[in-house]
Amino acid sequence: MKLNKAVWALAISAVILSGCSEDEKDASLTDGSQNAASGINDASTSGLNGGSGMSGSDMYPNAGIGPEFSDPNNPLSKSTIYFMLDSSQVQPDFVPVIAAHAQYLVAHPGQRVVMEGNTDERGSPEYNIALGEQRAKSVISMMKAQGVSESQLQAVSYGEEKPVAAGHDEAAWELNRRVEIAYQGK
Repeated sequence: MKLNKAVWALAISAVILSGCSEDEKDASLTDGSQNAASGINDASTSGLNGGSGMSGSDMYPNAGIGPEFSDPNNPLSKSTIYFMLDSSQVQPDFVPVIAAHAQYLVAHPGQRVVMEGNTDERGSPEYNIALGEQRAKSVISMMKAQGVSESQLQAVSYGEEKPVAAGHDEAAWELNRRVEIAYQGK
């Protein structure tokens, strides 16, 4: 599969934005093995959709924008970007999703989006708000690198306040560590 320049630029942006923390994390928490087992790293997922009883509008929250947003074969139908524990680094599996949204936004300059940063319940409320904002800004930085106007992008952090999974275990926490791409209309 031949990658276009936009995807390469996003991949390079992700590498630049990543960096290492001063404290090395336990590899079992950050190596992606738990997410891979649950399918969360698979960019073909769009949140909680497999057998969860969700309606089509829940599965494709931006479906009202255009038909490409509700086509499961189109990366624009994916509006959730997941993150590892205590990280604001975009996972490589989600780079193509971000690239697709960036290309759409460049082609539709009147369209605005809000990057809604979220965390799991662990950590203080202050820490989680800051981490949610860092996650939203990471996605914004990647989109700006693709030519999206800053005026089209907004970051908001909900921290741990808007979980999609109510459990108190790793499976729920994985689903709550995310950025939702929410289109605001023209």
